[in-house]
Amino acid sequence: MTIQDAISNYLRHSGCKQQYFTTALIDCDGVLFDTMKNHTRAWVKLMKKNGIKCSRDEFYLYEGMTGVEIVKKKFLEGAGKVITDDEARAIYGVKGRYFLELGETHKIAGIDQVMEVLKDYGIERIVVTGSQQPSVLDRIDREFAGMVSEKRITGNDVRHGKPSPEPYMKGIEKAGAKANQCIVIENAPLGVQSGHAAGCFTIAVMTGPISEKDLYKAGADLVLPNMIALAEALPQILNPGD
Repeated sequence: MTIQDAISNYLRHSGCKQQYFTTALIDCDGVLFDTMKNHTRAWVKLMKKNGIKCSRDEFYLYEGMTGVEIVKKKFLEGAGKVITDDEARAIYGVKGRYFLELGETHKIAGIDQVMEVLKDYGIERIVVTGSQQPSVLDRIDREFAGMVSEKRITGNDVRHGKPSPEPYMKGIEKAGAKANQCIVIENAPLGVQSGHAAGCFTIAVMTGPISEKDLYKAGADLVLPNMIALAEALPQILNPGD
């Protein structure tokens, strides 16, 4: 799909007459950092310790849900156990320790270029993540200082994680913008569903094993192969006259 086709389709289904973007709402895992491979390893270790069968790939599909939601889902489906939020938070803390033991991963290639283009066009950059892990949130502050807003939505700020529109709706509210003024940058189906349901122009970048077809099926307005392609496409998205 061409960029112009994607924008035309978005304007049609959103009921807007023209594009005017002021804000980028940006996911973290798989968008800022290449953390998903370690998240999936940590989740599998946690589940195996609790006698719950799972595969690494399925956690790519849960990406965007809060940690508490994932724990409750897997314990119910895999062990028939209904656990409280407090119990789920404690179990999620164990997963966090497993994640830390694996060490830090790199930034996603090309994300710095994306941030520079957004900054050059005066686009506010707000992180909207399902993560609740202090190590990840601290790393955003450390490695993206001056590149993302101090405004932020995390798994601690929402009652319902992605694919609910709540995370991105809260991001829109925090930005003081309208949905049709916001671009969502995602990499996972649940995040795409969330951004789409919130009414934003939703871009999916293929930084993981999820196919282009599945990302479009989830509601992406535009799917791009990598962050370099996004950085190159942004001027046309943000200012078609460029």
